[in-house]
Amino acid sequence: MTTKYEQIPSSLFVKNRKKFADSLLPKSIAIFNSNDIYPVSADSTMPFQQHRDIFYLSGVDQEESILVIFPDAYLEENREILFLRETNDHIAVWEGEKLTKENAYEVSGIKTVYWLTDFDKVFKSLMYEAENVYLNKNEHYRNSVETELREDRFIRKVQADFPMHNYKRSNPILQRLRSIKEPEELALIQNACNITEKGIRRLLNFVKPGVWEYEIEAELIHEFVRNRSKGFAYTPIIASGNNANVLHYISNNMQCKDGDVILLDVGAEYANYSSDLTRTIPVSGKYSDRQKEIYNSVLRCKVEAEDRLVAGNNWYRFHKEMGEVYTSELLQLGLIDKADVQNEDPKWPAYKKYMMHGTSHHMGLDTHDYGILTDDFVENMVFTNEPGFYIPAEGFGVRIEDDYVIQSSGKPFNLMANIPITVDEIEDLMNS
Repeated sequence: MTTKYEQIPSSLFVKNRKKFADSLLPKSIAIFNSNDIYPVSADSTMPFQQHRDIFYLSGVDQEESILVIFPDAYLEENREILFLRETNDHIAVWEGEKLTKENAYEVSGIKTVYWLTDFDKVFKSLMYEAENVYLNKNEHYRNSVETELREDRFIRKVQADFPMHNYKRSNPILQRLRSIKEPEELALIQNACNITEKGIRRLLNFVKPGVWEYEIEAELIHEFVRNRSKGFAYTPIIASGNNANVLHYISNNMQCKDGDVILLDVGAEYANYSSDLTRTIPVSGKYSDRQKEIYNSVLRCKVEAEDRLVAGNNWYRFHKEMGEVYTSELLQLGLIDKADVQNEDPKWPAYKKYMMHGTSHHMGLDTHDYGILTDDFVENMVFTNEPGFYIPAEGFGVRIEDDYVIQSSGKPFNLMANIPITVDEIEDLMNS
């Protein structure tokens, strides 16, 4: 086994490729590349992270891999092909096990596997048979990449070598497909959420005045890794006191003081699938009256959001509706008044002073997962639900977040329903 996680049945990847192949124009070939391994300095590199698209379509979790999908290829063995870095005894000694051709078939369900050295020759013959070429660029709405990717170099080369083909985009197809999860994917995300739950329960027994934010991070990483996770699905935010008002606070280097609350935005990954959780807990094990008031207000907003994370709604409408919920809660809390609302700038409503980020994003293989925001919510999409109020003048902020699966009708299913969330649950566990 080359991975920490238990092997995923290849049937998932067979299904995913079929959905993708069914979305292509006739006589089309599509190519997907693994991510590079990125250098740090000297001979050190960052840990390898597989490109989620090639993983989604093949299950191959290894560098220097290429997947080719060509549904209309004349020879059946050319309709799905994997190209892998050839393994040998030397690589096995220095780097450990790599996929053999047999392993690759077990993982992916793809029968035709070549070593990378054969790529140029095989690819050329396939290109002469194809008319349309689907290439893969990241079109996620939050994408801002300055690094040149292996995929970018490939796109440049293939368009130079074969300028007369008709080039198409894979990413819009994958944005749609990946946003709607298969049952096997929901089980993997649920497992990531269950590992996160173990971490949170461990913390509730650990946190007390004087503990450092990085010590909390260490407790979590211990619990995650011992449950077969690679670690955090994203850089953890462990923000005590006023740090909670910095939305992407990741220093995690302050001491937690009696009387403060800690905003924990943390989630384990499992088998490349993410979880995304936020809880705001009291350092001393007991919330002050004001902290409790704000916490319960945010929790009410989260419950209101559940009623709107339903099939047929969409991301834009959902966020507009949630703006009305926040306005109403902030008026009740006295943080804004009617004049603020009457005089608000429609582009930056009054509630944005205290709640300035989105309430939901798609979640899956990426923490901010693929999904086309103008599409209606449909069954088996997975969304976060993460309202928050941030009050620098009072020295704290509160955010609460769980992950939900859209159902065919009615409320979404909460993948984190077992994780303590109410004031009473959190205080009881911290003081038990």
